[in-house]
Amino acid sequence: MIYENQIKTICVIDGQGGGIGATIIKKVKERYQEQVQVLALGTNAIATAQMLKARANRGASGPNAIVQTVKRADAIIGPVSIIMPHAMMGEVTPEIAEAIALSPAKKLLIPLTQENIEITGVVSSPLPMLVDELIDTALEQLVTQR
Repeated sequence: MIYENQIKTICVIDGQGGGIGATIIKKVKERYQEQVQVLALGTNAIATAQMLKARANRGASGPNAIVQTVKRADAIIGPVSIIMPHAMMGEVTPEIAEAIALSPAKKLLIPLTQENIEITGVVSSPLPMLVDELIDTALEQLVTQR
């Protein structure tokens, strides 16, 4: 639940090498610095380490960490594949996908996927542009919400 003037908790979820999550965290921290708490949730330790290097406030790895933490998030950010069971070469477990989908947090998903999925109506843009758009629109509304 979001309360006025409360620091927002943003969970950034990524797997494999953590490059997408690291890019997201760098840009979020550049914009909001310590106005938000960014939690790096990796499907593996390498992804979490990369996101922590990008200045996440805290980090944790693995299915249980993700399942438990997304319950208390204000926003969840990651590639669209974080809500697809068995995505990211099997790193996204059905429990992870379900916990994210059922979380009361606002989901801000970037339309990047290595899966055999095509999202119709989405313009293909480079990752930095997609992250800028996400921050400038949906995340800005959440962070400045009173």
